Amino acid sequence: MRFQQSILACVVPGLVSAITPPSIQGMSIVWSEDFEGPAGGSPKGDVWNVMDAIDTNNEVQTYTTSNQNVQISGGGTIQFVPRKSASGHWTSGRIETKGSWTPAPGKVTKIESNILLGSNLPINKQGIWPAFWALGDAMRHGTQWPAAGEIDIMEQVSGALTGYGTVHCGSSSGGPCNEPLGRQGTTPLSTGGFHTWGVTIDRTNDDWRAQTISWTLDGNTYSTLTGADINDAPVWSSLAHSPVYILLNVAVGGDWPGAPNLLTLDGYGSMMEVQWVAVYSS
Repeated sequence: MRFQQSILACVVPGLVSAITPPSIQGMSIVWSEDFEGPAGGSPKGDVWNVMDAIDTNNEVQTYTTSNQNVQISGGGTIQFVPRKSASGHWTSGRIETKGSWTPAPGKVTKIESNILLGSNLPINKQGIWPAFWALGDAMRHGTQWPAAGEIDIMEQVSGALTGYGTVHCGSSSGGPCNEPLGRQGTTPLSTGGFHTWGVTIDRTNDDWRAQTISWTLDGNTYSTLTGADINDAPVWSSLAHSPVYILLNVAVGGDWPGAPNLLTLDGYGSMMEVQWVAVYSS
């Protein structure tokens, strides 16, 4: 069985055990995950659900629990690796936190992760769709999408050097989030290296219309949405006042990126590698 060690582990082995979320002034870490463990292992079973049998967005991959698709690297990271079989069938990995977190009134909540995207060229990533996102916990209790609320913290589509931050909410067609497209911000991506993607939910203002959801890349804000932009108190509550759980995955194909083609490569060059995930609160 073949495993790829984390790039950081290869370069600076003495720091492997220290890949932890950074401190942020004025905030404390409510929860974090640093993906320590032996190469080829699974993420912690008491923290994560490793998902299979997910069928959404007309994606072509099958999510599996195999360490060929989702594995601890042995270098303090987790890797999501899309694979294509000899018969042309795609498989990949997706995990979801078992727990959920509620942005507290009067406080600022941040959800962040440090992420490396595989080095394949865009021409070899058609249909590859890595994502770091959060779903309203109401999804687990019968509320339908998008009414439960969704905050996409980082998405990349088909290797394009653009990162997307998006919310989905309200009704399945039109509505305050312009479904099914959602309300979206973008930022240029740099190639190579780990980058910290985050979303900040600011509830310090008592007036929900003045509250904000902001998206950041390496600490720099590139998009902000206000309650006034949504202009619907219950819908805003589904996004900014309600518990969310965290998801990490690499999809293949689907309505947005379109299907992979003959040039699309599988393996580590199309993977997403994650050092840590953290939830902060002021």
